[in-house]
This record gives sequence, structure tokens and C-alpha cells, in this order.
Amino acid sequence: MIEIKNLCKTFRTADGEVEALKNVSLSIPDGDVFGIIGMSGAGKSTLVRCINMLERPTSGTVVIDGVDMGALSERELRAKRREITMIFQGFNLLMQKTCLDNVCFPLKLSGLAGEKAWRKKRALELLEVVGLADKANAYPAQLSGGQQQRVAIARALATDPKVLLCDEATSALDPTTTASILELIRSINEKTGITVIIITHQMSVVESACRHVAILDGGVIVETGEVSEIFSNPASAAAKRLVYPEGDAAAASAVPGERMIRVVFNGSEATSTPLIAHMAVEKGIEANIAYASTRTIEGREYGSMLLGIREGGNAVEEAVAYLNAAAGVLAGEVQDGRAPSPEKEALTDA
Repeated sequence: MIEIKNLCKTFRTADGEVEALKNVSLSIPDGDVFGIIGMSGAGKSTLVRCINMLERPTSGTVVIDGVDMGALSERELRAKRREITMIFQGFNLLMQKTCLDNVCFPLKLSGLAGEKAWRKKRALELLEVVGLADKANAYPAQLSGGQQQRVAIARALATDPKVLLCDEATSALDPTTTASILELIRSINEKTGITVIIITHQMSVVESACRHVAILDGGVIVETGEVSEIFSNPASAAAKRLVYPEGDAAAASAVPGERMIRVVFNGSEATSTPLIAHMAVEKGIEANIAYASTRTIEGREYGSMLLGIREGGNAVEEAVAYLNAAAGVLAGEVQDGRAPSPEKEALTDA
């Protein structure tokens, strides 16, 4: 268990003090894949560096498996960090060393394995885990970005850590490579039980990989919970900006004489005939799709849409009721020309 209690971090700059973290408290269960998400400058990287004490907090505590990280001596902290490894956006590989040597490096530093043959065997096993056994003698410059990150993951696993910290680890990768790296991280978590903390500014990364998430905004945790719950019904303004990146698309896309509905797909069963087309056929309600960002995962739909419904009669109310009747779908009218998430109470009333 990772317990972060009342964590604060203040930096002194030429322009004065900057509060990067303000009274942050989180509990992260063992074996979880936990996302910490926020926009640039929210304090994400500062928080993750405070977890392993690469950055000393101004106040507050970080307790991992009952050990207060801030109370450890430098020697004790170095030993503890073998259990808390990290991967970065920039990979941070030793470019003059082969992939095999990169993975061997932390074993050599740790002093856990004196035998060179043992270190080599362990490194080859880890390269096999990340799908790069055939690249053992290649140098990082000969690899793609995704392959370099896989080597970095293998290196991070070398000391059998209990916690893996991922600081924007997929931000430099294309979407396809990002998906493969996240799948690898999920697989490693499932097989080893390692606790994974993913720092990112992309809700799609959290949605794909994490079970729980904390929303960080201006150094403050504004919302935390299960990913599915926050994705379906974000409560804070910061969560709404992240979950619905289209922002004011409702106002920008509104056509005179239309009212806007937001539809959230949170695991609805994908069919060959889209739900919106079904509504047009069965209810005679035509909808203008002003915005859509959806994808199919294992036969289920995730994402959101903004629909324009022409005013007149009870068309909007009927559309909301029809859409909410579908499993895994939440719908609600967008109010005041802006784009909040549908509230549960409104959905229940509908």
C-alpha cells in the first residue's frame, strides 16, 4: 500500500515561491494500476518524484509498505529505490551500451548479483518478457521509440521492484505504439502483481490502462475514483476538461433551432447498426452529430458524442430517454451552451 498524506511541495524561484503540490493525499492499493492525470503544470511529475524521494516534499509523508520514505537515510533510500523503479518519456537509455548491457546495468549497480553470467541470464529473460530477445546485442539508436521504451521497461524490472512509476512514458510515442506499451504494462501487472502508477496528461492512456485515477489540478487532487465512474460522470471542472477535450464544441457547433445532447458510451455493446441510426428509425428523431470520439474495445463502445436535435415537441426529452435505455450509455442535455457531463440525477429523471 502506498499512502500519501498531506503532501506539499514549494519551489523557490526568482519570482517568488511556487506551490507545486498542495496538501495532496492518496491511497494506492498493492497491485493496482493507478493513473494520475492533469494538464501541463498541474504538478504530476513533481508528485511522482516525491513518491520515490527524487524530490523531497516540503511537508507531508509518503509511506510505502509501512515505511516512511522521508525518514530514511540516503543509504536506506537507495536500497528502497530498488523496489520503486521508474520509466520516463525520454527512455534514458545508455546509448553507448547494448540493450543487454542496459538491462544488466541496474543489477550491477545494486550488488544483488555478483556473477556476470547470472546478470546476463536475467537480462535476457527480461528482454524476452518485453518481446525484444532478438535485440539483445543492438544499440538503442538502432531501435524504434517503442522498442527503446520496452528496453527501459525491462531495465526497470531488473531488480524485481514492487512499484513501477511511469512518468509520461508514452507521450513521445505514436498511438499504435502507445497502445502496445500500455498492453505490455497491463500484462506485466497481471502476471507479477507489481503496483503501477501512470503519470499522464492523456485521458485515453488512463482509460486504456488504469483501474483508478486521481485528477490533479493546480497541485490539488480535485477528484479520485474508478476510471469507469469518472469517465462516465466527471464531477470537477478539471475532470470534465480531460474527459471531454472538445471543451466548448457544443456552443461552437450549435445550429439555430437545435438543442445539444451529450452521449457517453461507457462499455455499451457494439452493433452493426449504430444507436443513433436506430433512434432515427424507431423514434423518427434525427440527430446532427456535432462531435464524436468513440472507439471499440473488445466489442464494446467507449467515448462520447455531441448531438444536435431540432427543437419542437418533446424530441429532446424522448431522445435522452431512448439513449439512456441502452446499456452502457449515458445521455443528457448540454446546458447554457457549454458542455458539462450528464448528471446522474438528470439521467434518472429522464
